[in-house]
Amino acid sequence: MHTQAVEDYLKTIYELQTSAEKVSTTGLAERLGVAPASVTGMVKKLAAMKLLKHEPYHGVLLTKAGEKIALEVIRHHRLVESYLTETLGVPWDKVHEEADKWEHVLSEDVEDRISAMLGNPTTDPHGAPIPARDGSLPETTLRRLSELEPGERAVVAEVSDHDPELLRYLGEMGLFPQTKLRLISAAPFQGPLTIEIGGQEHAVGREVAGHVLVESGVKA
Repeated sequence: MHTQAVEDYLKTIYELQTSAEKVSTTGLAERLGVAPASVTGMVKKLAAMKLLKHEPYHGVLLTKAGEKIALEVIRHHRLVESYLTETLGVPWDKVHEEADKWEHVLSEDVEDRISAMLGNPTTDPHGAPIPARDGSLPETTLRRLSELEPGERAVVAEVSDHDPELLRYLGEMGLFPQTKLRLISAAPFQGPLTIEIGGQEHAVGREVAGHVLVESGVKA
C-alpha cells in the first residue's frame, strides 16, 4: 500500500509523460499546485523507493514499478468516472474531481464489480482509455485537433478532463467523444480554427484545440 500523496505524484507524472518528452519538477509543481521544494523532496523519496528516476535538468521518468502503480490508480479513477456518469448521471465536468476522492480507496473487488456492471468499458466519459486489469493500454495514433489541415474530417476521441470550465465550453459546442467534425479553416499566425459540427460552424482557439484529441481520416 502507498500513501495518497505517492499515488497522486505517480499518476500525475504518468499523465505528463504522455504529452511531453520530459517531466520537469517545475511542471509537476504547477500541475499539483504545490511548492517546488515539496516536489523536490517527494521526487527524492520516490527515487529512493525506485518508483522513478531523476536526473537534474533532465526531468523525472517513472520506472516500471512506478508506472504499474500509476496505471492502477488511473484505472480506478476512470472506472469511477464512468460509474458516476452512467449510473448517477453526474455531469462530465464534475466527475473528475469526485473520482480523485475515490481512486485511492477503491478495493480490487469493488473495482472488478464496477467494471463488470458497466460491461468492462474501455474508455471513460472523456474518451480517455481505461487501463486493463493487467495495466495494459491499447496503442493509438491520435492527433490534436490543432494539428488538422483545412478540409480534413475527424472524430473526437478524447478531451482533457482537468479543467471543468473547459469541459463545459467544449460541451456547449458539442465536442464530445465520438462527435464527427470537419476543419474548415485555420487562421494564420496561430489564429483560431473554424470547425463544422452537425452543419454548424464554431470558432475554436488553438489552445483549446490542443486539449482535444481526434482520429483523423474519417469519411463523411
